[in-house]
Amino acid sequence: MNVERVRDAYASVADRYIELFGTSRQVAADDLAFIGRHLAVRPGSVLDVGCGPGHLTGYLRSLGVDATGIDLVPEFIAHARAAHPHGRYRLGSMQSLDVEDGSLAGVLAWFSLIHVPPPELHGAFAEFRRVMAPAGTLVVGLFDGDDVVAFDHKVVTAYRWPVDEFSERLAGAGFREVERQHRPSDGTHRPYAAIAAVLGEQ
Repeated sequence: MNVERVRDAYASVADRYIELFGTSRQVAADDLAFIGRHLAVRPGSVLDVGCGPGHLTGYLRSLGVDATGIDLVPEFIAHARAAHPHGRYRLGSMQSLDVEDGSLAGVLAWFSLIHVPPPELHGAFAEFRRVMAPAGTLVVGLFDGDDVVAFDHKVVTAYRWPVDEFSERLAGAGFREVERQHRPSDGTHRPYAAIAAVLGEQ
């Protein structure tokens, strides 16, 4: 993934993105419930990778989760710190998480993997695996499609995935799917899916 390109693309639209997506009230209730029931049930720290404006990190913390948000975009981190002053937010990249091995109970990657080219996806999963404790939970949001294909996302090139194929990639990295949900296109939003998967014993 071209980290600088993705960072600069989001920085250029940060104000608009925050306006459209900057609070948990702008997230579908069943998506919030999905995230909560998989990441708020086990003691331990959770990392929100690609946290954007920090709204989902804040949501997890409102559930009592020891959640930290990281993102590439300084404008997002500045907003998150201002909007959620009791939270923890820092600049960082999923390519090299500044987290100790086996230290996390969970990782949230809510549409933060959509810009990762398919050949690089296993590397992202390997980094998530490195930082997670056995039986830790990964929750992923992704764009759904019939084939693995790039498309012109409004910010920067992104990828659609057939959910079964994405789940197979997770399994190859040591994650076992435990639940998924789909949301079809409503004429405004693209079809997307969410997967919750548990890390096997290392």
